[in-house]
Amino acid sequence: MENHPQPEEVEYEGLQTQSLGVNMLAGALAGISEHAVMFPVDSIKTRMQVFSAASSGSSYTGVVNAFSRISSTEGLRTLWRGVASVIMGAGPAHAVHFGMYEFVKDLAGGNQQGHHFFATSIAGAAATTANDALMNPFDVIKQRMQIRGSTHTSVLSCARTVYRTEGLAAFYVSYPTTLLMTVPFTAVQFTTYEYFKKVLNPSNTYSPVTHALAGGIAGGLAAASTTPLDVAKTLLQTRGTSTDPQIRNARGMMDAFKIIWAKDGLRGFSRGLTPRVLTHMPSNALCWLSYEFFKVAIGERSSWTAL
Repeated sequence: MENHPQPEEVEYEGLQTQSLGVNMLAGALAGISEHAVMFPVDSIKTRMQVFSAASSGSSYTGVVNAFSRISSTEGLRTLWRGVASVIMGAGPAHAVHFGMYEFVKDLAGGNQQGHHFFATSIAGAAATTANDALMNPFDVIKQRMQIRGSTHTSVLSCARTVYRTEGLAAFYVSYPTTLLMTVPFTAVQFTTYEYFKKVLNPSNTYSPVTHALAGGIAGGLAAASTTPLDVAKTLLQTRGTSTDPQIRNARGMMDAFKIIWAKDGLRGFSRGLTPRVLTHMPSNALCWLSYEFFKVAIGERSSWTAL
C-alpha cells in the first residue's frame, strides 16, 4: 500500500506568530461573535447612560428594572435594535484591531519569553486607534437606534438622517473621547489578558478555559476603569436626539463632563457601570476564546494545505 504523509500536528505556541491575514480573519470572527451575543445588555447600558428629558438622572434604576420595562412595554426585539450596525462594523474593525495588535506586539518584542507589559500596552493602544477610526460611525448609529423612542428602522436610514440633520461631524464628534477611553481600556485589557494567560497557562498550550477566564477578568477590569469616559461618549453620540439645548450643543469631552457633573454629580460618571461590566466580562471572554480558537483552526488549516 502507498503511504501518504499525514499532516503534522501544529503546536499552539508556534501559532503565536501567525500571518497577518490569519490574525485579521480570526479577529473579525471574534469581534462579530463578541458584540452580537452581548448586544441586549449593551442596549440596556446605553439606555441607563442617556439623560432623560427634564431630569437629571436616568429613567431606569438598574439592570433588572431596565430589562423588565423595555421587554414589557417595547418587546424583547427592541433590545436587538441596532445590532446590524455592530455586525457590519465589528468584522472589519476587529480584523484591523487584532492584525495591528499582533503586528505591533511582535515588533515590540511581546512574543518573547516572560511578561512584556510595555509591549502589550503599546500594541493594544495602536490596535484600538485603528479600530475606532473604522468603528466610530457604526457605534454612533448603533446608539441612535438603541435609545428609547428611536424611529430608525435600519442602519442606512439612521445614517442618512444623522448625516442630513447633523452633518459628517456627528459620526466623529465622540472619536477623541472614544480614543481617550479605549486606549487605556485596551491597554488594561490586553496587558491583563496576556498576564493571566501566562500565569494560568505557563506551558502556553491551547487552553479554552484559560483564554475565557483571562479574557473575562481583563474585560471586567478594563470596563470598570473606563466607565466615566463611556458615559461622556454616549452623551456625545446621542446628543442629536436630546431636547436639552446644552446636550445638543456639546462639542467634546470637556463639555460632556461638565454636563454630567451639573446634572448628576459624581454618580453620573458611574451610570451604566453594572451592565457595562456585565457586558464586557463575558463578551471579552468570548472574544478571546473565539480569537484563539479561530487562530488555531485557521492556522492548522493553512498548515495542512501547505503540506
